Amino acid sequence: MSGPRYTDLVAALPASVPFVGPEEMERLRGAPFTARLGANENVFGPSPKAIAAMQATSGEIWMYGDPLSWELRQALAAHIGCGVENIVVGEGIDALLGYLVRLLVGPGDVVVTSQGAYPTFNYHVTGFGGTLEMVPYLGDSEDLRALIARGAEVKAKLVYFANPDNPMGSYLPGAEIAEALSALPEDTLLILDEAYGEFAPEDAALPLPIDDPRVIRMRTFSKAYGMAGARVGYALGAAELIRSFDKIRNHFGMNRAAQAGALAALQDADWLAQTRASVAASRTRIGEIAAANGLSALPSATNFVAVDCGADGAFAKAVLDALVAQGVFVRMPFVAPQNRCIRISCGTPAQMDLLAEALPGALDTARHARAAERT
Repeated sequence: MSGPRYTDLVAALPASVPFVGPEEMERLRGAPFTARLGANENVFGPSPKAIAAMQATSGEIWMYGDPLSWELRQALAAHIGCGVENIVVGEGIDALLGYLVRLLVGPGDVVVTSQGAYPTFNYHVTGFGGTLEMVPYLGDSEDLRALIARGAEVKAKLVYFANPDNPMGSYLPGAEIAEALSALPEDTLLILDEAYGEFAPEDAALPLPIDDPRVIRMRTFSKAYGMAGARVGYALGAAELIRSFDKIRNHFGMNRAAQAGALAALQDADWLAQTRASVAASRTRIGEIAAANGLSALPSATNFVAVDCGADGAFAKAVLDALVAQGVFVRMPFVAPQNRCIRISCGTPAQMDLLAEALPGALDTARHARAAERT
């Protein structure tokens, strides 16, 4: 026997993942990071009430989670002001994006996204045989009008837009998104990725009914609620579309403890407010550290800041590598000209101190390397 008979599509795909995890990077470098500031995790952690709820379910972990996530969906419906039928819960936004692509994208179907935007979405589209059409950023922001216009040109099944944006941290007022939707073709669906929505200004919210059939909104407990390891995300949309997820989703994919933790986290508004304040303070500190080193921090509506290193992508990569060598894990955009930046997740005051200590040396290393290349 020569091996399993892969589909032609899978046989043609590279064995790759969108991101190399920080744990693998630590294994490769032979030492742990002292400041983990590259994965946009919420280092301030989940609500103590969420932790207690997850601990309380430890003795019940022999049971599967509720396949309908009924209690969590009811709480979300009350919190958002929509029907339970407008909500599907899944294993983080990543899984929900995968389910949505599986529902709507077949071999050869066209999907539009921004060049340099969230690569996991692209991974799913490619994995199901879709064709990606890329639209450049406008400055340092995703260009929604250009995305929709391109979608109309190529008869796209899906258009992906994140608000706020990762990796640059910019955002578009919700009223502008609603206005742009008037040009969306009737048979094209806009994916509005709102993973960082709780950190954004109030005017970022889309002022349209949750069941507007033109858009599906993706949200998560990974960011503001500090539960990235629990993998709890949810999608909001028209009831018919949401019901379609039941055709293909992993019905027992949700962890029972994670469901309990998310329910408790949703009910702790005080902890969420505290987290927002901590993130805002850290964004300010990152900006101060950047300025002290002659760099500029881009405005951010998220829990990370893109810092312009003032040169090209090769220079920014040298800065990143020098920070990693000092135990400070950060990432960077991967498409020019946004790759002139490094992306730094918000951290504790102690982690910010480590960044402040490491950045001058990292810049010196990168500058010396650039000078050596020119001689």
